[in-house]
Amino acid sequence: MRLGAIILSGGASSRMGVDKALMDWLGRRAVDRVADLAFEVGAQTIVTVGTTDYGLPVVAEETPLGGPVGGVLAGVAALREAGCLRALVLAVDAPSLAAEDLAPLLAADAMGAAYEGLHLPLVVALGALPSDARADWPMARLAERAGVMRLVGPPQAQARLRGANTPQEREALLAELAARENAQNRGVG
Repeated sequence: MRLGAIILSGGASSRMGVDKALMDWLGRRAVDRVADLAFEVGAQTIVTVGTTDYGLPVVAEETPLGGPVGGVLAGVAALREAGCLRALVLAVDAPSLAAEDLAPLLAADAMGAAYEGLHLPLVVALGALPSDARADWPMARLAERAGVMRLVGPPQAQARLRGANTPQEREALLAELAARENAQNRGVG
């Protein structure tokens, strides 16, 4: 099934204080790291959802800052036009995610999958989304109505899966990312 990716980047970044998509993560913008990961795991089409053009295809939400479900619905419309049948929904504030963090979600034989206790990342069959979904719904309602399976998340990945909403979370994730990339560059894992 043709996979597309939606990068939610339309939040106010109030806890971080700056546009999270533009923040530097070891020499690369957060939005670019998230987009590269989406391509790495098989996404053929990627759209960002929000009001800012980051050099990737961008879709505006019907109601700016209307919440994540509004962003998902706007992104889904664009992915449907591109012929996608499944969506990988990612938050721009999780640029330290790794392909292995997403593998169980992508492999799930269901209408979609997300990790217990987290709304994102999310994989969902576009045909499973309820036709009456509204932008003001909570993510949990959208996932439940779409029949999204909940998986136990990898314990070592919990911070990466939650992403960086504060400067302190970003610093911790940056340190982990640097260590992981250094190990990969040395061929250690």
